[in-house]
Amino acid sequence: MGKALTPVQAARAYDRIGRFQDWQAFYEGPAVRDLIAHVHLASATGLFEFGCGTGALAARLLADHVPVEATYLGVDVSPHMVRLSRERLHRWAGRARVELTDGSLPVSRADGAYSHFLAVYVFDLLSEEYARAVLLEAARLLGPGGRVGLVSLTLEGSRVARLVGGAWGALWELAPWLTGGCRRVDLRSLLEQGWVTEYRAVVETWGVASEVIVATPNPRA
Repeated sequence: MGKALTPVQAARAYDRIGRFQDWQAFYEGPAVRDLIAHVHLASATGLFEFGCGTGALAARLLADHVPVEATYLGVDVSPHMVRLSRERLHRWAGRARVELTDGSLPVSRADGAYSHFLAVYVFDLLSEEYARAVLLEAARLLGPGGRVGLVSLTLEGSRVARLVGGAWGALWELAPWLTGGCRRVDLRSLLEQGWVTEYRAVVETWGVASEVIVATPNPRA
């Protein structure tokens, strides 16, 4: 039976994938655009991206969507992805950093240091236990009015999406590394406690359904 990849296994998988990750934009692109449109980037002061990949999202945000004074920190478990991100973000070296992590929590950053915590097609790699730990860390890192922005493969969608997702899930059960460790998850259930959802949508492209969520920490939790 398949199971979520460990950080070490994920690092090995994405070291192999490298720049090919950008090819996934054919189905990821519309969901990412939807996130950008709803995560209130005009008010960003500090972005923390968990699982920055090739740095494609960071470059897009720094070039067109966040104030010029906003800073960025991206972390990833893959040394190859970290190298690619640093190359891509070189022009913003004064305010953008990328660091290699082993996946350990908490990260070495102060409470409330960021206005936004982003994880795009990352939670579909994580075990449920670790995903919940990451969300607790996100709540710690966010300052007042801070937002988490998440995108992942989802169990929802049209009949075609459920058929495609079922085939994908069967492959993941057989050999998770063949799917890069990704499988369909329910982000909404992970955010039921401790978060207030501001925006949620299911975006489907080429038979692949993605869940987009923007949420804020619940001060009453």
